[in-house]
Amino acid sequence: MAQTSAERIRAWQGPALLSYGFRPFFLFGALWAALAMALWIPALAGAIALPTHLDPVSWHAHAFLFGYLGAVIAGFLLTAVPNWTGALPVVGWRLGALVLLWAGGRVAVLVSAHLSPAAVALVDLAFPLALGAVLLREIVAGRNWRNLPVLALLAAFTLANAVFHAEAAGGAYAAGGVGLRLGLAAVVLMIAMIGGRIVPSFTRNWLVRAGSAARPAPPMGRFDKVTLLASVAILLLWMALPSSPATGAALAAFAALHLVRLARWQGHRTGAEPLVWVLHAAYAMLPLGALATALAILLPGVLPLAAAQHVWMAGALGLMTLAVMTRATLGHTGRALTAGPGTVAIYAALIGSLALRLAAGPWPGLPLLEASALVWLGAFGGFAAFYGPMLWRAKPEGRA
Repeated sequence: MAQTSAERIRAWQGPALLSYGFRPFFLFGALWAALAMALWIPALAGAIALPTHLDPVSWHAHAFLFGYLGAVIAGFLLTAVPNWTGALPVVGWRLGALVLLWAGGRVAVLVSAHLSPAAVALVDLAFPLALGAVLLREIVAGRNWRNLPVLALLAAFTLANAVFHAEAAGGAYAAGGVGLRLGLAAVVLMIAMIGGRIVPSFTRNWLVRAGSAARPAPPMGRFDKVTLLASVAILLLWMALPSSPATGAALAAFAALHLVRLARWQGHRTGAEPLVWVLHAAYAMLPLGALATALAILLPGVLPLAAAQHVWMAGALGLMTLAVMTRATLGHTGRALTAGPGTVAIYAALIGSLALRLAAGPWPGLPLLEASALVWLGAFGGFAAFYGPMLWRAKPEGRA
């Protein structure tokens, strides 16, 4: 007799941490985001030497984009795909094997000064390739073709990681290369695509419960599809010509499209529930990041490009992942979908870290970069502290 997803999860008798994809990847991803930042600041200051062949900035960018974000993408997709396709979830030691592949990549890149570039790349790429194979099998088995674009973006993300390794092996400054831009573009599009489903959907659910007559525009209507297609073209232009004035103008158009899209989702009515408004705030970082990058391109003396890209990296990617991780953890462990003071503090810390990072550009003489890093540690360390027990323990008895 075929098992249901719930039956497979209940049948697992090992650690609760391996009973669902979001549990280990959200926890270890957050711990890695904190640890990598704690290592990077003294490395950047020259106080310690990391045993990696990457320069400190490139290692920092890789650790967050392909390390932390790779874990969160895995946790989200391994949890969401069974709901999308009706397939059984990956649990137990198969899930543990994926976690070990991810962890192996983090160690290999960190100690890459003692390994060949080819070996580092093979170890690091083993995880996204295995994850893609698992997801492709489930999508094909469930004939859920509408989710193939998500898998295509995961493939682009994996290709970006490979390009990043190739650029670093060739002696290039990988943090400023095509690999990083391709990886960032792929994740920006993931947020635009998946966020375009979940933000209006969760907002509608909350408005209904709150008794409001307002409703967000339905997800993935004609305007949404036009916006996504235009976004693909604009991000391809940014990847190919990152310093061109035409790219700056195109990114301004990207910002306008996504601001209009966001305004249709009734976010201004969700102030009473941080678990909902944070999704709107995180999505807002997509157009704000595009505007900041356009400004850095068109008026390079006003805002450094590295600081501008942090609106996407730390803002859109960081805040959206924290928003999704907190909500998914509460929901899938049977807790009320409401944000307490600790959760609000996590969101505030991430936003504060981004603000300090942006301020470090105009005022380089102040220790704002270090302050940003400390607040970042508070955000991700706070997630691990508040949500870690929910992730490694089984659901409390009596909760769904």
